[in-house]
Amino acid sequence: MAAGAVKQAHPKQTKPRTVLLIVASAMFMEQLDGTVLATALPAMGRSFDADALHMSIALTSYLLTLAMFIPASGRIADRYGSRSVFRAAIALFTLGSVACALAPTLWALVLARMVQGAGGAMMSPVGRLVMLRVVSKAELVRSMAWLMIPATIGPIVGPPVGGFLVTYLSWHWIFYINVPIGILGVVLVTLFIDEMKEPERQKFDLLGLVLAGSALSCLMFGIEVASRAGVSAGVLTLVGAGLVSGVLYGLHARHTERPILDFRLLQVTTFRMSWMCGSLSRVAVGAMPFLLPMMFQIGFGLTAAQSGLITFVSSVGSLLMRTCAPWFLRRLGFRTVLTWVGLLATSILALSAAFRPWWPLWLIYFVLLANGFFQSLQFMAYNTIAYADVSREDMSAATSFYTTFQQMALTLGIAVSAAALAASMAATGHAEPRLADFSAAFLFVSAVSFLAPLLATRLDKQAGAELSGHGR
Repeated sequence: MAAGAVKQAHPKQTKPRTVLLIVASAMFMEQLDGTVLATALPAMGRSFDADALHMSIALTSYLLTLAMFIPASGRIADRYGSRSVFRAAIALFTLGSVACALAPTLWALVLARMVQGAGGAMMSPVGRLVMLRVVSKAELVRSMAWLMIPATIGPIVGPPVGGFLVTYLSWHWIFYINVPIGILGVVLVTLFIDEMKEPERQKFDLLGLVLAGSALSCLMFGIEVASRAGVSAGVLTLVGAGLVSGVLYGLHARHTERPILDFRLLQVTTFRMSWMCGSLSRVAVGAMPFLLPMMFQIGFGLTAAQSGLITFVSSVGSLLMRTCAPWFLRRLGFRTVLTWVGLLATSILALSAAFRPWWPLWLIYFVLLANGFFQSLQFMAYNTIAYADVSREDMSAATSFYTTFQQMALTLGIAVSAAALAASMAATGHAEPRLADFSAAFLFVSAVSFLAPLLATRLDKQAGAELSGHGR
């Protein structure tokens, strides 16, 4: 049997759609947690006597842990079985949620978020790997749409639920709501997911994991600290250590048969283009859950509940898109969606910089709804075409690689937007962020995102036609 082949232990003959819904439910829990937390940051800052701007560490500590452990997810799933790893990941994420709710200090919360991140690092990529192994490439677009529907519901219900809990109960409850979902997920995975693993154990690249994890965490944590406290000797030390670790990892990976992050995957054109363009776009998308709730609560003077009843609209637009994404991709093709739809989505995102309290509420709703719709279509295209030309035996490596840099881009979006917000405050002499500062931050991350559709023009017109059905 080939080195990359996968065997199933005790096959359950479960329908692919059932597997997709179970995986999507785990993603629902993760997405719900992130959007609920973003709405609660100002209230949590008051509880921990911390500046609201500095509460970004509650988001980035989780994302940094993802960046450290996601590279190992595919290899661990191949070695110990995707069902066992997926189930353990859900359980660890749930336990981390309880620890977050019980955290007495900000740094205790950061440590608990890192436990959550260790679970999330295995949960999303291994869940996606399970999906990729049970569906054919011809069904990948439709399956990806199915997979993302429950995962999109999380961001829809997250802001209003988070706003309600923070306003009328306390922020601690935003973590407790993960407990019943996590328990149900463990039970469903046990009952319906097949155990899939490598027939022969491959040597685990432990040195690669240490070097890659050190590089990613030092670089991203350095950027995060710089965004809050400015450049210092500590920041330069972190970034320097990250760069050295990255160079050492590159030398190591060149002489390793199966490195933990396999950059040889970038030789696949569609995978490389999706990785490059998607990373640029995700910087802006990662900034949105951080900037929008603070803008509405600090800049507009709204309560957490009122803010949540506005920010969830983007996710409604995303959900609406899921029903028609296959039609768009079939009619337009991947290149057109990634260039023209990507350009439109980024333009609408930049319009968020103009939000002011005197705007009619329906107009803000319309902008956020359109933004969610077109951004979601863009990312559906990215997430699908990435695997168009990846072989089955390379799926686990590709999933780990892609998800690692996806999370890095989202982390970078929070750090960059926080830095842009702080820079605008310093330039204008504001002690607290004002609407003009939020506008500057939105425009900066939008400028980064505009590079993505420009690069996408280099994609072949027929790229991914087998998946989308474009031109048939």
